[in-house]
Parts: sequence; structure tokens; C-alpha cells
Amino acid sequence: MKRSAAFCLALFGLAIVGATDAAPSDPASPAVAVAALDRRVADIDVTERAYREELTTVSSQLGEVHARVLGRGRAFYRLTRAGLLPIGGGFDELVRHAMRVERTRRAIANDLDLEKRLRVRAVEVSQALERLARDRVALATQRSALDAQRVAYDADRRRHSAFDHAFDSSRGAGDYVAVYGGNGAFADPGTRGGFGAARGRLLFPVIGRAEVHPSRREGADGGGLELHAAVGTPVRATFAGRVAFADRYGPYGRIVILDHGDHYFTVSGNLGSIEIKIGEDVASGDRIGTVGDEGRGPMLYFEVRRGAQTIAAAPWLGL
Repeated sequence: MKRSAAFCLALFGLAIVGATDAAPSDPASPAVAVAALDRRVADIDVTERAYREELTTVSSQLGEVHARVLGRGRAFYRLTRAGLLPIGGGFDELVRHAMRVERTRRAIANDLDLEKRLRVRAVEVSQALERLARDRVALATQRSALDAQRVAYDADRRRHSAFDHAFDSSRGAGDYVAVYGGNGAFADPGTRGGFGAARGRLLFPVIGRAEVHPSRREGADGGGLELHAAVGTPVRATFAGRVAFADRYGPYGRIVILDHGDHYFTVSGNLGSIEIKIGEDVASGDRIGTVGDEGRGPMLYFEVRRGAQTIAAAPWLGL
């Protein structure tokens, strides 16, 4: 039993150290962190099984020892009852009787001591199992948080991939035909010459008054424009195109990328809402969202790109 207890204590020490350490929280590797937590849970499983096996053994030994104590107690009582002493057997028989009484007394004392130690160990093992149960709950909570982190991380990677892919390809000029209200009229004569022919004649992205300031977002290789307007101001497509990206992305906040053909794109960021979906065709002037506020004040952040390269947006708007 001593070897079993030492083995369990060693396992338990490893499990508690593993369970109380902070879970890996590197946002770049949530899958690795989840795997590490799963290994800790597996260690707890092994330790818990060892403890339950030991508790079963201790309980069995307790039953056996208690039964021996009762049996030897009855024997001791019989040996010491008045009238049963071997008075007529002489001195030698009296000595042998005294030795039997002493051996029985010592055996009972040893059994009582063993029973006490077994009960103490049973309490220790039960408490250890309770601690393991608490550690399991704590690890389960950490794992749930890491699962959520992994989902968010995977979604963020997909957004980054979709953002980068949005500029990888573009349809040829003239692929888009936009119609107002389904009445068969072309939305903008400029679409016939393609986006490149609309330089200086693009629709202004926001309706109403806006203050224009040059700006730049992290990761862009050129500058864009901040169009300061009230939160909720409608944001529209400056030219007919197709939605290449519509989601939240890093420093751009909520963002819509429109593919206008011939590798021309417009980027509308810092949106308060997005009202279109990837793959939709939009006409020049169609509403794509609203002005938002990501902490720098209400504004629309606007870029024009040729492929992935950011080009000066002001000349395209006739500014």
C-alpha cells in the first residue's frame, strides 16, 4: 500500500502543477494551447484512476482489518475472562497463557493502528479526488475560452485571407451592367468606358456635407481619405462593381471592397453598418452602408486601389 500511495502522490503532484499553471494564451496558436489543455486533462484522468483504484484497495483493507480487530477482540475477551485462567495447569501453563494474551493484545493494537492509518489515507485520497474534480472544472472553463479564441482566430485568418484575395483578381472592364430600379436604364454612362475612364468623375462616397482629410491605414502602401460626416450618414458606391469583401478587418473596422473591373477597387472603411454581401453587383450610387465611429470620430475612410497598390484617391473624386 505504501508504494501505491507514493505512486499516487507523485502523479497527483504532477497533475496539480499541470492544472494550476496558466493555460497558453498565444493568440497565434490557440490550437496548440487547446492541445496542451487536453494533455493536462488526460494527466488528471490517469491520476484520478490511480486514486480511485487506491481508494478501492484501502476500503477493502479497512474491511479486512476491522473484521480482524473484532475477531481478536472476542478472542482477547475469552482469554481474559475470569474463571478461564489455567490455574490448574501449573506455572508453565500460566506463562504460556500470559504470552498468548500479550500476543493477542499486541495484534489488536497493531490492527487498530493500521485501521487508523488506512482511514487517514482514505480521507487524503478522497480530498485529492475532490481537488482533481475542481481542477477538471477549471481546465474545462479554460478550454471553452480557448475554443472560443480558436474560433475567433480562425475567423480572423479567413477575413485576412479574404481581404488579401479580394485584390488578387479582377474581371475585365465592362463586366458590370448596373440598372436603376429595374427600369432598363444604365446607371451611369461612365461604366461604358470602365473605371479608368471615370477618373475625376466618381460619385462622392457620402451624401451631404463632409470634411475631407488625407489619411492612411496600417498595412496600406499609400494614402487614402477620411471623409468626416455624421454617424449613420449613407455611404454609396462611387462606381458600378461587385462586392469583393464585406466584413470587419483590422485597422479598417467594418469595410467593403468593390471590384470595378480591370483590377480597379474602391475601399470603404470605418463603416457603422454594412448593407451588402460578397458577390453582389451594385450600381453607381447604390447604398453600401453607413458612416461609423471606431474611436477616431465619425468618418468614412476611403481608398482607391489598382490591384493591391493604393493610389491617390482625391483626383478620382475630382478633388
